[in-house]
Amino acid sequence: QVHLVESGGGLVQAGASLRLSCAASERTFSYYVMAWFRQAPGKEREFVAAVRWSDGNTYYADSVKGRFTAARDIAKDTLFLQMNDLEPEDTAVYYCAVARRYAIPTTATAYDYWGQGTQVTVSS
Repeated sequence: QVHLVESGGGLVQAGASLRLSCAASERTFSYYVMAWFRQAPGKEREFVAAVRWSDGNTYYADSVKGRFTAARDIAKDTLFLQMNDLEPEDTAVYYCAVARRYAIPTTATAYDYWGQGTQVTVSS
């Protein structure tokens, strides 16, 4: 069982930056993918970004490319999401997730473990 704890959310104005963190309880991540999803009120959970733990390869949703950066800290078993130039449309609960596979999936059903989420609110 992998336990994930997100932090770093908050209320910011459009154009500001935030950095989210996701601390994982399990250390054996060689074959895992860690990802960020988000869910706005009344909408489905959507893929944001992912990192393959073994080699650091990343993949992003088109809506965040060039603004968000996902990265991992292997020593701390922590995933980060640096979010720059935030927009009101980025407002959502952001979730960290782990998939026990090599290929990077972008569908929520492919992920095995989830954190509790952290709220990000961007005002205009």
